[in-house]
Amino acid sequence: MAGLLSIERREDVALVTLQRPEKHNALSIDLRIELGEAFGRLGEDEEVGCIVLTGAGSSFCSGMDVTQFGGNRDQRLALVETSTTAFEAVGSCRRPVVAAVNGPALAGGFALALLCDLRIAAESALFGFPELPRGIPPSYASARAVIGPARAAEITLTGRTFDAAEALRIGLVNEIVPEGEAVERALQWAAGIAAAPRAATLETKRRILLDRRRDFGSLFTEEARLFRETLLGDPDDAA
Repeated sequence: MAGLLSIERREDVALVTLQRPEKHNALSIDLRIELGEAFGRLGEDEEVGCIVLTGAGSSFCSGMDVTQFGGNRDQRLALVETSTTAFEAVGSCRRPVVAAVNGPALAGGFALALLCDLRIAAESALFGFPELPRGIPPSYASARAVIGPARAAEITLTGRTFDAAEALRIGLVNEIVPEGEAVERALQWAAGIAAAPRAATLETKRRILLDRRRDFGSLFTEEARLFRETLLGDPDDAA
């Protein structure tokens, strides 16, 4: 593996850090592979009580690495498959996941933060789907799973970015902390979650996932279908 992701154990909390600070932690194919594998393992690890996800440097995640878009069909197929695997692994993880949003979380990085259960934001955090002007439909499903329909429609239709204060007002983040403190605060939350009776926590997370699938599962399925069709062409030929 390319070593684009680190995992640090803090007793029964796993700290997962995207390690492409020079690229604002853009999700390359290799990083998406590592992310999917990491969350697949951690989700089944009985010694893990909670997971914290963050980015190295000054950004949480700037989204998909657009320099890898295009290419031959094998390249585009890798984009589709690794994207589906990584986002599904985070969004369906059996362990609670806390996002430490230490800076901008944009485009696919914003969707990644939304797939976590809780979000702690630094004062410098930015959120939004700026990919819209490039003709890429934002993830309405991930936004709708966290906030109400009017706000979700607004941020996906306008593509505007907004700060941590507004994110807190609309219920998108759980807490704002001073610069440089997002990871430690998220670890505090995660330690408290991990300290609770494990069976009760896992049952609560099971129902969180059940609620998300029941209410928004069809939206996530439709977005995955559209992404595949957009990159691979006719869906009948893409199977």
